[in-house]
Amino acid sequence: MKNLFKTGILMGLTLLVSCQDELTQAPIGLTTLEQANSAPTLNSVENSVNSSYQLLSNRLNILAQWDWGGGLVFQNDYILQDIASDDMEKKWNPDGDQTWMDEINNFSFTSTNGGPNGLWKYDYEGIKRLNIAIELLTKSDIESITGITSARKNQLLGEAYFLRSYYYFSLVTNFGDVPLILAPVKTYQEAFEVAVRADKNLVWDKIKSDLVLAKALLPNSKYSSTTEKWRVSKGAVIALQAKAALYTQKWPEVITFVNELAPLGYSLNANYFDNFSTSKEFTDNEVIFSYDHQSNTNPRKGNGICAPLDWGFFAPSTDFLNSFEANDPRKLLTVDIAKRNVNKMLGSLDGANKGNDDAPTNKVYMRYADALLWKAEALNETGDYAGAIAIINQIRGRARTTVTATGGTAPVGTLIDRPASSDKATVKGWLISERRAELGFENQRMLDLKRWGIAKAVMTAHGKNFQDKHMLYPIPQSEIDASAGTLTQNAGY
Repeated sequence: MKNLFKTGILMGLTLLVSCQDELTQAPIGLTTLEQANSAPTLNSVENSVNSSYQLLSNRLNILAQWDWGGGLVFQNDYILQDIASDDMEKKWNPDGDQTWMDEINNFSFTSTNGGPNGLWKYDYEGIKRLNIAIELLTKSDIESITGITSARKNQLLGEAYFLRSYYYFSLVTNFGDVPLILAPVKTYQEAFEVAVRADKNLVWDKIKSDLVLAKALLPNSKYSSTTEKWRVSKGAVIALQAKAALYTQKWPEVITFVNELAPLGYSLNANYFDNFSTSKEFTDNEVIFSYDHQSNTNPRKGNGICAPLDWGFFAPSTDFLNSFEANDPRKLLTVDIAKRNVNKMLGSLDGANKGNDDAPTNKVYMRYADALLWKAEALNETGDYAGAIAIINQIRGRARTTVTATGGTAPVGTLIDRPASSDKATVKGWLISERRAELGFENQRMLDLKRWGIAKAVMTAHGKNFQDKHMLYPIPQSEIDASAGTLTQNAGY
């Protein structure tokens, strides 16, 4: 098997010709390029897409065995978006463990830091697998060769286009210009040719065009499959279309896309924590896209990040705790300070799953409350202040009436509605506060601060040494070295 499992650009995606020397274990269920080109089967077609979901998992050691320094033990979303922000600290008790996380926290990191390195490798490994899947699924004779039905082929292809868009969304928002690789890389020469950064606008264009293809291929229903509810749905595609429009400031498009979600069956859950509870997975109304973690499977599919929570990792900052309004139920539903439990990450309110490296807790990526707040932002930007405030108050209304972490209700007067206003800056300030309370510890904070253009001011006020260069993370130095300098570095690193 030629050079298949290396990750990154020239250390993986582009050197798509490597055995297992970069990894310590072969991915189970991965469709190889040879299988895609020679003798595809129904099983290899299914696996070509299913294996591409794995890079969204919080399962431990997907790409290597305990490579902490390389940022490969688990997905680095919590480090790069939450610890880097003013919301989260690395641990409840500061210590010298995993200093690369401290470097992200205090903005002293360099291009050799494991955080950006892990993010880059996870995303491009996902893209590598998806390029194989798309090449396989778009073979003109794939149905006659494998016996796959047209409906299933279209569904899988729609999922693949969405997932590739999702990985590129992660790359372009964190690194800016990135190599745009849209087909399997088959030779060393091709590897060097594609290791060139494409303008971020081209990346955004491809994200959006892939989502158009995905939308047309997926069933017009809340779930693509009633028996596999974890799969990408049309709602997930629409939500990512809205988010891509948000990040590129296409405000009318944001409103249009978000309006398409409710007819598919999405709404706010009556109770806030139903979004995260393991007992409510795939039965709630609000979660649009999540990774389906399951315990006791072979290969393992559990949420491994619940284990570091028992090792003292991931604690709220004082600033985050102080940012909540009085009696806001979302504070304790997010994190139990007294018991040192990050409830959202555990999927429980009683500490269940803490320490379990094979927990059943799903990882939520997009939910309807988040999308509604995108719409509120777009309405505010287009002058519909009343519409924006109405959505903000809708989110606050759910929060104040939700069942609290202790099983009660919030006191009367909690989270009163925002009053009418025609001042754009005032409404924007309310929106910023609401997103922080509603979406804390959901990997949104740093990306929000950056796209709003206030990251430097907020981080400086928080005592962090945020510089202009930190608007983007550095391209991993190992990737630049492997490309012999063809891959260029972000300014300032």
